[in-house]
Amino acid sequence: MELKRKVNNVLFATGCLVLLGGLAVFAGVKQANRPVGQVIVTIGNEFNNYFISEREVTNLLTRNGEQRLEGTTPQELNLPALEARLKAHSFVKDAQIYRDLAGNLHADVRQNRPIARLVHADTRQDFYLDADGHKLPLSSLFTARVVPVSRPGGQPLAAAFFQDSTGLRYLELLRYIDEHSFWRAQVAEVFIGANGKVSFTQQIGDQQVEFGFPENISEKFAKLMVFYRQIPPALGWDTYHRVNVEFKDQIICE
Repeated sequence: MELKRKVNNVLFATGCLVLLGGLAVFAGVKQANRPVGQVIVTIGNEFNNYFISEREVTNLLTRNGEQRLEGTTPQELNLPALEARLKAHSFVKDAQIYRDLAGNLHADVRQNRPIARLVHADTRQDFYLDADGHKLPLSSLFTARVVPVSRPGGQPLAAAFFQDSTGLRYLELLRYIDEHSFWRAQVAEVFIGANGKVSFTQQIGDQQVEFGFPENISEKFAKLMVFYRQIPPALGWDTYHRVNVEFKDQIICE
């Protein structure tokens, strides 16, 4: 009797598993053949950037409305092609396209973000620079609050400058400024001289900071922080007009 009960329990459990498996397969087949319902766009905005809108993403997916997605069958969808279409946009860092169980099509977009603005004599030629040293166009939707970068005298800087082994050191400096909220707020404009040395102006204080070559970056900013904490509180912000942190273990004020 006990053996018979155990056999019945095993048969019942097996039947339940088969039934659940069948239901899952049925639901999967039904979902896989369900036409697209809504197109749901989500734009990651952790840095409060607004370089691309939901409407623009939708226009990219639908080729400005010529390729309607609602009602499209799964066989007509090419998800990798839709993702590639979004990723081709300058301000899209990454994109994922997928369907949910209700048949809706999701487009999750992560925005690219500039860390600097390369300034030219003709502002119409200005462009942004991202953290990888790639050129980003200016946007009609949003103006990023990033540090302007130029050569003294208004000479143009090409984005390619930041791609070779020498330029990567300058890109590292711009990343450092962007990644530290105090310096992002304090550094007003960065200048890269013809000799390769860096200087910058400040939002508070009229001192020109002579930084030198982009090396020992954290140590130089640490020295500049020592200046901020000790000199202006004692002597006032207008005492010195030039601060040099270029040389090791020295702060030169004039």
